[in-house]
Amino acid sequence: MNKPALTLYLAAPRGFCAGVDRAIKIVEMALEKWGAPVYVRHEIVHNKYVVDDLRAKGAVFVEELEECPADRPVIFSAHGVPKAVPAEAARREMVYVDATCPLVSKVHIEAARHSENGLQMVMIGHAGHPETIGTMGQLPDGEVLLVETPDDVPGLIVRDPDQLAYVTQTTLSIDDTADVVAALKDRFPNIVGPHKEDICYATTNRQEAVKAVAPKCDALLVVGAPNSSNSKRLVEVASKAGCAYAQLVQRATDIDWRALDGIKTVGVTAGASAPDVLIQEVIDAFRDRYDTTVEVVETAKENVEFKVPRVLREPA
Repeated sequence: MNKPALTLYLAAPRGFCAGVDRAIKIVEMALEKWGAPVYVRHEIVHNKYVVDDLRAKGAVFVEELEECPADRPVIFSAHGVPKAVPAEAARREMVYVDATCPLVSKVHIEAARHSENGLQMVMIGHAGHPETIGTMGQLPDGEVLLVETPDDVPGLIVRDPDQLAYVTQTTLSIDDTADVVAALKDRFPNIVGPHKEDICYATTNRQEAVKAVAPKCDALLVVGAPNSSNSKRLVEVASKAGCAYAQLVQRATDIDWRALDGIKTVGVTAGASAPDVLIQEVIDAFRDRYDTTVEVVETAKENVEFKVPRVLREPA
């Protein structure tokens, strides 16, 4: 039987970013250096496949530091942690490695600098997301106010409207964040913004690639985890860019083929914590069902690399 023809537009850049790559490498190098088990506070990155793979190699994932024995190394996730966590690890004389993405650390440093200058912080982010918790936890309670949407801005109760600065979660939608920033500047004309936008290069690049692909497609699939902020934003960006059907899938087995019935063009991208193997699995699933032509739509080239901490580069 002849397979129906399909054009698959593969967005580029897609998948792993430098911060995720570094975080995974940190866990693997820690296991090599100290042997199993190595404890990891929170999922190192938001991807079940990656976490399961590292668990099989000897990583133990926990939610809180108190679940870790003091005599084994512990790694903090790429999303960053409140200041109290490394302080407690140091108090317990634990060996710890911080896998916080350097671009998240940049936001932490920025928040601390503004605070030292007497400014109260406003964070644009998602409540409950580990990155938001980590950034807000850099400063004492009440020093960072959280806003998620422009609707949150009128209700903000601030110490001094002329002594404010804002930072943002690195994985938000560029367009949605712009709306919140506009609302903040409208209400607080003297609010200080970051020197350079906090939304990271990988988030920006993946969203721009989706904007280029989405209008060409009957459907667009984002390979990523349901708790991955940057992956969920890619689905939203695809819908806003004119794609009639956009779906988040963890892997090929999650694809809703009935919803794709009759399509001629499909876009595929992946969140920053989705490994290549899962993207390839999705492409192969389309090849099984369709006479598939793959076209890459590249909007940027990425060559960013972050070094792992020195403690892992030194011999044991």
